[in-house]
Amino acid sequence: QVALVESGGGLVQAGGSLRLSCVASGRTFSLYAMAWFRQAPGKERDFVGGISSGGDTTFVDSVKGRFTISRDNAKNTVYLQMNALKPEDTALYYCAARLGIVSSSRFVYRTWGQGTQVTVSS
Repeated sequence: QVALVESGGGLVQAGGSLRLSCVASGRTFSLYAMAWFRQAPGKERDFVGGISSGGDTTFVDSVKGRFTISRDNAKNTVYLQMNALKPEDTALYYCAARLGIVSSSRFVYRTWGQGTQVTVSS
């Protein structure tokens, strides 16, 4: 089991960039598929993208070409690089972990961070 802590959120103007980090505790981080979700006020928690234990990435269409995900297993950290940010990217961003493949369903992830707020002004 791992525990997750996100950081890196903040306020940025439209068109700007942010990099979120998610640090995991535990010695088995490299075995986990990692995912990023986001939740805007009054909306459901939606899948943004994920990275497999082998480094393969997948993204929701709305962020393809703007967001990238990477992982550094030596640092037990996964990153979400967000470029060309839009006001509609404003949300609380969560990282999640699971053993197995990346899934876009929030229901299969049992390990979550506390979230980090991203606000994009127009």
